[in-house]
Amino acid sequence: MPTSKKAIYKQIEDIFVERYRNAQTELRYKNLYEILICVILSAQCTDKRVNMITPALFEKYPDINSLANASLDDVKSLISSCSFFNNKAKNIINMAKQVMNDFNGNIPLNSKDLKSLSGVGQKTANVVLLEYCGENLMAVDTHVFRVSHRLNLSKAKSAEETEKDLNKIFKKNRNILHQGFVLFGRYICKSINPQCYTCFVYDFCKYENKLQK
Repeated sequence: MPTSKKAIYKQIEDIFVERYRNAQTELRYKNLYEILICVILSAQCTDKRVNMITPALFEKYPDINSLANASLDDVKSLISSCSFFNNKAKNIINMAKQVMNDFNGNIPLNSKDLKSLSGVGQKTANVVLLEYCGENLMAVDTHVFRVSHRLNLSKAKSAEETEKDLNKIFKKNRNILHQGFVLFGRYICKSINPQCYTCFVYDFCKYENKLQK
């Protein structure tokens, strides 16, 4: 068991990269337009639920132009089983209008312009860029936040500050680590009833309520 922080961080990185090198998001999408919509809808909503919603949405509104001209009530009805569907319906329609008006119908692929779009914050922009473009970025959702804190990679109170801490530690493989932390947090290091008996980084965990093996 390594003792220095640098050695511990390196071992954690190596373990996650080995296990999740080929992992992919569980959101189902075919293009940039679809991944952007999926990530916006996934905020405080499960990927499973988003995947149930989007087929009908994408069938009726298959691209930015059609969504920009969509009826708000119709979009609300199509995503009504999604958390915060009222706001999300407004956001994705406004986002589509912005893309049409400000970017000639082309979704931008840089962080600054993406974050100028309705419903797109730091996490959403980073997820789109690391997922669609393979950029070396870390996005902090609820799973990444939990895993990072239990593994003592960050003590920050916010997602933004946690992202900064992770970026200081990990200079490469951030997109792989993001995907790994998400899946690890979703299925093993759960918020409630973590699967400590099957945890492969148990010895690094500082969670005060972790189960004894």
